[in-house]
Amino acid sequence: MSATGSSSHDVRTPEEITVPVAGGDLAALYWGADAPGSPLVVLLHGITSNAATWGPVAAALAGECEVVAPDLRGRAGSAGLPGPYGLSAHAADVTALLERFGASGDAGADATVLVGHSMGAFVATLATAGQARDLVHGLVLVDGGLPFAVPPAADTDDMLAAFLGPTLERLDRTFPDLAAVRGFWADHPVIGRWVDDPTVGAFLARDLTGEPPELRSSVVHEAVRVDGADMLRNQPVLETTTNLPVPATLLWATGGMDGEVPGLYDEVRLDRMNLSDAHVRAREVPGTDHDTIIWSADGVAAVAEAVRAAAAAGR
Repeated sequence: MSATGSSSHDVRTPEEITVPVAGGDLAALYWGADAPGSPLVVLLHGITSNAATWGPVAAALAGECEVVAPDLRGRAGSAGLPGPYGLSAHAADVTALLERFGASGDAGADATVLVGHSMGAFVATLATAGQARDLVHGLVLVDGGLPFAVPPAADTDDMLAAFLGPTLERLDRTFPDLAAVRGFWADHPVIGRWVDDPTVGAFLARDLTGEPPELRSSVVHEAVRVDGADMLRNQPVLETTTNLPVPATLLWATGGMDGEVPGLYDEVRLDRMNLSDAHVRAREVPGTDHDTIIWSADGVAAVAEAVRAAAAAGR
């Protein structure tokens, strides 16, 4: 384990792949399985993130599973895909990816598990409840996928700015080099402690476009605005967990976006959601916050365990 607490799993180098979707090609990272018939695990990142953020989780599952982590439309390698944006567009892209990898609901088919972090969890529920309904056998939601606490009268853009903080601010900035990017993140209350971690370094590098001295984030601002409005306000999206064809596991972090406690979820809020009626099992991952739940050793172990359980139940 490193000084930052990251997982010590052996790292396999992923393959860069593309999947045809509406308007072009969806970029993704792919880690192969050691044997045929292994579960297919698709990892969906958060609103301003990219596929590289899943490095530790992929390392924990690669070999025993076939693992794919796409750059969602409007981010990193998929930044050039056109709009319209929105979570339904992402769900359609995920469905195309599942079909490309031969996901099937037929009896005896290999298990397919969708895993979503933050906004990616909302994409996962929307795809599973809709277009990919017959292709998914298990669902793991990581600090997302269930409604966040949003004041009814709050302006959506203001809410996004407050919710995302520096992760949104960087979209309007340019940087002379990667060191300056790392310097920007060093002041973040959570990510600053991880800025020297290889996973965070890979995420930051994959995020960038342009050339020094004008490096900038590849994330399309309009994609964030449209996707964020869906995540915070779109009632049909927020109600998809009531119509899931498979059981889901929610792994929630003790701390929030800036490490504050409580985080995006807590026991009181979750009790009010009647999750058992929606066949969603909630589990806290102590000692984690919104970002480190997919980087820290305890968080990675919890995600991998939930994926394995979902794959076994789906066989």
